[in-house]
Amino acid sequence: MAKKREEEPPKGSPAWMATFGDLMNLLLCFFVLLFSMSSTDVNKFEAIAASLQKTFSVFQGGNDSIGEGDMVGNGISQLNQISEYFTSMGKNSTGNQDNTEHDQASEHISQAENVDQTNHPDKEDSGAGQEDKQMSDAEAKEQLEESGLKQSEELAERIEESVNEEELDKQIDIDFTSQYVSLTMNGSLLFDSGSATIKDDAGYLLEKVGKILETYAGNTIEIEGHTDNIPIHNARFANNDELSGARALSVFEYLRDNSDLDPALIKHTGRGSYIPVADNGTPEGRQMNRRVEIRIYNQLSDVT
Repeated sequence: MAKKREEEPPKGSPAWMATFGDLMNLLLCFFVLLFSMSSTDVNKFEAIAASLQKTFSVFQGGNDSIGEGDMVGNGISQLNQISEYFTSMGKNSTGNQDNTEHDQASEHISQAENVDQTNHPDKEDSGAGQEDKQMSDAEAKEQLEESGLKQSEELAERIEESVNEEELDKQIDIDFTSQYVSLTMNGSLLFDSGSATIKDDAGYLLEKVGKILETYAGNTIEIEGHTDNIPIHNARFANNDELSGARALSVFEYLRDNSDLDPALIKHTGRGSYIPVADNGTPEGRQMNRRVEIRIYNQLSDVT
């Protein structure tokens, strides 16, 4: 009786090996894509690559295998030299490579630190950069202050000429800062004691002041009322704050009704006795503190 012929196994690798190989290739491509899209710190990668070279003899040449500086570009990691990367992966050098691996690892770590300092100089110079910025801000502020002071000085000279032409130099004091020129009038010229009603004979003074202010109608104008520190309490005003505010309002209303000034550009505030210009301990000082200031702001001031 003839023997049954044994079936020969199919030639080539088993089918599961082909499937397994395809799966490994897909996984490799998947992780390479993940790696290429990740955000990698070049300096840390170089240090890790040098450490792997020392321990497992991987990434021969450290970062030289993929090109220094090519890992990160415009914030997105890129593996531009992927063919060279796979070609050099796992290769070992010959000769005395084993004796110098430790030195190369140390050198790569040192280079990574140097590159980090080169690529990020702000880590060392952040203090100096902040100091430079503060100096720049201070210089810009100083230049703005000087420009404003110069502009206010020129404005004060023109206003002083107008005041002298109107023969008001004895009734109005002129001063200036980097933001404004102030015209100061004594309160007794405009109001009776404890009152916010403008005197009849003070109308001429405010009319001439209004004409001067019309020349600078495009500038912001502020009217401030000030008092001394003697408490006041009458039928109309409970304290100096109310009195100073009412006096500033009275001057505003007079200028609004008797000049061509734009009311939208005029502000009025009462400052009470909080900003004295003289000693309230003397009658003369208190008289100086009872005043109305009209401020004309220059074009460089930040007042709105």
